[in-house]
Formats: sequence, C-alpha cells, structure tokens
Amino acid sequence: MSGKERTIEITRAYVCPESDNAYRVLVDRLWPRGVKKESLKLDQWAKRLAPSDKLRKWFAHDPEKWAEFRKLFLKELSGNKDEAYELLRAAGDKAILLIYAAKDEEHNNAVVLKEYLGRLSPPDV
Repeated sequence: MSGKERTIEITRAYVCPESDNAYRVLVDRLWPRGVKKESLKLDQWAKRLAPSDKLRKWFAHDPEKWAEFRKLFLKELSGNKDEAYELLRAAGDKAILLIYAAKDEEHNNAVVLKEYLGRLSPPDV
C-alpha cells in the first residue's frame, strides 16, 4: 500500500452488493446455504482464513462465547500469517470486502478477521 490505510469492509453473503470495485473474499469454510456461486462474484474463497471446524462448531454463533472465540480465532490466524499476507497482496490497492454467512453481524469470524488484517502491515504487502 502506498501510505494510505487499506479499507476493509464486511457484509453478509445474503445482502452482498451486486457490484463494487472491492476485492471480494468469502471467509467461511462452508458455502452459504442457498447462495449461487456466481452471485457473489468472488475474487477469492479464503477457507484457510476461516475458523477451524472444531472452533466453529464450539462457538456455534453463541454471543456468550464471543470473547473466548475471538481470542482463540486470533490465535489460529496468527499461525496462518502467510495466507493473510497472500490475501493482502492479491487485493493490491483495492478495498477488501470480507463476505460471511452468519446472521449475527457483530459476532462472527469476519469481524475478527477484519481486525486481524487491519493490524498486518508487512513491508512486502
């Protein structure tokens, strides 16, 4: 990036904008139920930047488990920095749109991933 801060937004797969200039990334391990593949117009499906199956099943989108989920997911992400760097490189100077399927807009993996990606600033991205 050239001195300016990268824009990272999140949106549900079910309300995803038809067209924008963002680099569009699905950040769930599973494909969103009932969504046609072509409708999301993805640039990338980042399954490796989604929570592990074990963590996803444990969390089960329970807001009471949010703080612990966030901590555990950040730990998983820190062990997968190469994949995160690759996403940032692939996006180039475009804004990034993280797309997820969960109903809860405040307690989901895209919220944590946005926070994590926003902190990364390697010299070679």
